[in-house]
Amino acid sequence: MSIPVESIKQGLALLPERFTSKAAFRMLVAIGLQESRFTHRYQVVQGKPGVKGPARGFWQFELGSEASRGGVWGVVLHKASRGHLENVCKTLGIPFDARTIWQSLETNDKLATAVARLLLLTDPFEIPKQQGAAWILYAQRCWRPGKPHPQTWPDCWKKACEVADQVFKNETEYV
Repeated sequence: MSIPVESIKQGLALLPERFTSKAAFRMLVAIGLQESRFTHRYQVVQGKPGVKGPARGFWQFELGSEASRGGVWGVVLHKASRGHLENVCKTLGIPFDARTIWQSLETNDKLATAVARLLLLTDPFEIPKQQGAAWILYAQRCWRPGKPHPQTWPDCWKKACEVADQVFKNETEYV
């Protein structure tokens, strides 16, 4: 398992600087580890090799629907994220269309990073700095996985903290 630190940094660089905090980086790494271990760019369907499930990218985004306001559609429609996503798509030359964005997540790690960060932006609370609160943001408010695996979260969080500490060597967080 290799964490794509440079791709994550490049994806965050597509957004305003205020969205690129150590807390945001750590949360993205923890969720990416939890969702795909940064090894799968599409949802693997157990027992069906080569069959793609509905989720795409390291952060395993589903398309969702305009009515459900979930998945990629949620980031496209939310007032906190929409304008930023439009700018990201323009910069990357990707049409601002939920289906096109969703399809592009599988091959464009910068876009996938930006979409994941923008989903965090739709949450009304500050990005947590503690493992338990981070799990709640991930499992109950933002990603809401159908089959959560809370037993793997502590290891994902620990690794994310280590990586964030390396990337943000000079930034100290006070809790």
